[in-house]
Amino acid sequence: MRRAETDGSPTSLYDAVLFDRDNTLIREVPRISDPDLVVPMPGVRAALDLLRDAGLRIGVVSHQSAVGFGFVTRAQAQAVDTRIEQLLGPFDTWQTCWHTPADGCACRKPEPGLITAAARALGIGPHRCVMVGDLGSDLQAAAAAGATGLLVPTGQTCVAEAAAAPYRVPSLLAAAEWVLARRQLLRPGPAGADEPRNVLAVRAGSAGDVLLTGPALRALAARAHSVTLLTGPPGAPAGRLLPGVTRVLEWRTPWAERDPAPVDRSAVDGLIDTVRCWQVDEAVIFTSAAESPLPTALLLRLAGVGRISAVCEDYPGALLDVRHHVPDDLPEAQRALSLAAAAGYGLPPGDDGRLRTVLPAAGARTGRVVVHPGAGASARGLPRKIAVEIVRELALSGREVLVTGGPEETELTAEVAGDVAGDLGGLTDLAALGRLLAGSACLVAGNTGPAHLAAAVGTPVVSMFAPTVPFARWGPQGVPHVRLGDPDAPCRDTRALTCAQPGHPCLGEVDPAEVVAAVELLARTRP
Repeated sequence: MRRAETDGSPTSLYDAVLFDRDNTLIREVPRISDPDLVVPMPGVRAALDLLRDAGLRIGVVSHQSAVGFGFVTRAQAQAVDTRIEQLLGPFDTWQTCWHTPADGCACRKPEPGLITAAARALGIGPHRCVMVGDLGSDLQAAAAAGATGLLVPTGQTCVAEAAAAPYRVPSLLAAAEWVLARRQLLRPGPAGADEPRNVLAVRAGSAGDVLLTGPALRALAARAHSVTLLTGPPGAPAGRLLPGVTRVLEWRTPWAERDPAPVDRSAVDGLIDTVRCWQVDEAVIFTSAAESPLPTALLLRLAGVGRISAVCEDYPGALLDVRHHVPDDLPEAQRALSLAAAAGYGLPPGDDGRLRTVLPAAGARTGRVVVHPGAGASARGLPRKIAVEIVRELALSGREVLVTGGPEETELTAEVAGDVAGDLGGLTDLAALGRLLAGSACLVAGNTGPAHLAAAVGTPVVSMFAPTVPFARWGPQGVPHVRLGDPDAPCRDTRALTCAQPGHPCLGEVDPAEVVAAVELLARTRP
């Protein structure tokens, strides 16, 4: 029996699962026109029933170019679809591309048109959808729509497609279980108290780290009396841009910063005194997977904080009241949201869980492209030579291009901009950069804070992503994007800050024409 359909409640990560048809739901038969040839893939009916029983909407997004070529009539193709529903049960939406590749349509994957149409038909945003398929084009279309892609490999899946997949499972049944496991992560746990409390949210790290914590901070603010964000100088400007943050407390965390200062007893005592003076009732310590919350938890216990929550795999002793566990591959924003929920703080009604800032809503977007070549870790920025070529190709394509960077990157931005682009190196603080991105068609950047700022203002991202950290966790979240670069380069999962490979191979071989094509694809998908 199917449960009541979801009402878009923010207590789940996803509302719908979309499936490719051939080689995902049914065995592929070239130019299939006979309904009697329909054979479901192993385990598919059980997987679909699991999703239906959980109240998820399900749909099909499929190419049927045999119709465009004239080998199959549309009536025959629809008879095949009817047979699929007879065998597998009803689907909430069918979205089909009948065109040939030569037609240049906006619906044939990797174009995102089928996914955006399916989300529209279901009355939800694409970011609330999981796209399940067996080919790289399925996952590329999901990314370009801002949805989550999940690969179920078959004999048609090539090695490079499997390497590039942000998520991969071995079967349709495993795909359903993957979705359902994540669906539970935002269900609020028991709260520490019924009355509003003064909550301290801790997130050391960069501006990007803090921006990714934004949805979780809104969840805290929905029930708390006040939310104080404790972060270091790199993250403080981002904290001041986040809805729900009452105030920002800057403190350099010796065990969490990239260039830590020596431990200073007076600074530690000062933090303890400040937290005690501000009458903090409860703390939620947000970390990434490589960080331990326990040193911070110890200081907060000494400051008299009564309830402390964190994601923690180590034995916490008496330091944590809520010890939360999450999947290793969970995106950082969802990891933080899941912890807030475990602490008893769910998103308020109507909050879709995407990144957001307090900057004014974007006005009319221009065709302008912003290129941000630098990064706090040089291994994650754009190789200089490639950045120069990308800017030149974008300018030759007729795009207005602006190059941005911090005060310490002015020599880099001047070289990359050359005589074909505007050079804004050192001229934009984080808020000004956010306003610039909000009015732009697209951002081209590496794995760096501006990519998350673009997501927070709703701007698509061409992600030149060095695979030193997992793309699934650190890539652009909740907005249309295209990933470029070698996902299986030697630096994969090394967490390297400086590239040790000659020529920066993960990004150094990107063809600038690919960047131009990615910008054009994302520009076509803008609302």
